[in-house]
Amino acid sequence: MPKLCDNKSVGMLVWRNDELLLIERKKPPFGFAPPAGHVDKDTSFEVAAKRELKEEVGLEANSIEFLIEGRKDNLCRREGGNWHYWKIYKISTNGEIKRSDDETKQANWYDKNQIGILAKKTKNYLAGGISEDEWIKNPGLEPVWLEWLSELKII
Repeated sequence: MPKLCDNKSVGMLVWRNDELLLIERKKPPFGFAPPAGHVDKDTSFEVAAKRELKEEVGLEANSIEFLIEGRKDNLCRREGGNWHYWKIYKISTNGEIKRSDDETKQANWYDKNQIGILAKKTKNYLAGGISEDEWIKNPGLEPVWLEWLSELKII
């Protein structure tokens, strides 16, 4: 039986100086994004944020600061996942990245210029200028993150 979507997601912005931690997703939805995931059966969005951060990039949260929340139409691979209610946090961490080989192709630090280049690629993809096959091989920002990072005035 396919896993059902709980329609609740968390996203974690982890900064190192002026660079943001992004992962390239190995599973749909494809694209670059900050660590993120479903709340599932966690007791709170904050607990889910800490769990997902550890799962995806092996980092422990030292502090967690709420930034923004809201509903976004965005697909996920789970049944019923065509929208999510998001809470986005700024997280401080220490330690080294130990990315999940199961969930990520890569995890690296990106400055605002590099994020802007990924954003342009996403806009081109959404406008039909990049095929689905090309996108899977060489994506830009995950579309929902184009929205969030724009709202947060990061891009």
